[in-house]
Amino acid sequence: MPWLHLIRWKNLLIIFLTQLLAWWCIILFEEPSVLRPAQFLMLSLSTILIAAAGYIINDYFDIKIDLQNKPQKVVLEHVIPRKQAIVAHSVLNVIALCLAAFVAIPAGHPEWMLLQLGCTLLLWFYSTNFKRQYITGNLAVALLASLTIVVLIVYEPELQQYMHFPLVTKISGNHRTSLPVWILGTYAYFAFMLTWMREIVKDMEDLKGDQAGGCITMPIKKGLEFSRKFITALSLLVTVPLCTGSFALFAHHYVSMSLYVFLLACSLIAWTIFLYRRNTQQHYHSASQHLKAIMVLGICSFIIYYLQLYLDRAT
Repeated sequence: MPWLHLIRWKNLLIIFLTQLLAWWCIILFEEPSVLRPAQFLMLSLSTILIAAAGYIINDYFDIKIDLQNKPQKVVLEHVIPRKQAIVAHSVLNVIALCLAAFVAIPAGHPEWMLLQLGCTLLLWFYSTNFKRQYITGNLAVALLASLTIVVLIVYEPELQQYMHFPLVTKISGNHRTSLPVWILGTYAYFAFMLTWMREIVKDMEDLKGDQAGGCITMPIKKGLEFSRKFITALSLLVTVPLCTGSFALFAHHYVSMSLYVFLLACSLIAWTIFLYRRNTQQHYHSASQHLKAIMVLGICSFIIYYLQLYLDRAT
């Protein structure tokens, strides 16, 4: 269906999976005062609708570039009129803000809605301006990716009580358990970094079309070799904390989680090596898809964490 293709339904599914696992595996353990099932679903749907509207407005302003980079995937004007697309963009954003209001206002914090409003504005400026600027567009998308997790912290006061703790652990009875706000913050960091890396790879893939569209991306301004080295540096900023965390988890006898995190680090190292193998558009497309798979595996680590936490509290 053209509309599903336009809103990138697979990416929206990943966003929902991320928020669902974060909520189910971490927040529910803290007996949430706001994000109960109905409220969480409204907040998550709000996030998904804002993302869908962002994909629409991005394609709306990028028709010429997309015709150069991936003409077979363009549906605007060919199948869906641009006027319908801009109306759908507005309607989705309005519904998203209303859903956020249904959660924030009864909780007595209407100011929470500023986060959703800020995301809609950032997506608009990204599509109209930031995307064509050096680094700015990549950072905007990376920030939006991390906010899919940060929004859960903002909307749940039970998590915010731990933000002042200087340590990553607290004492609960005779057990040491991870502070949920720091766990979610860690996932937000990895979401930011991996998304930033993937956005640069996508710019490498779309080099010709972006040049024709007047964009100033990293591959255009600095070249492909510099871009690969920059991605390698970002990869180190991810793999080093992953390896450190893996060893720390192993030292605390969290063997399953330790092994999973270590495998994620190895996967990212292998991906970074793979990035240097070829210098073609198809290769960078494959690299982008492989990194996306690693991101999904990272999201699934919520399940391992949940099982480890459940066993820890049961003993």
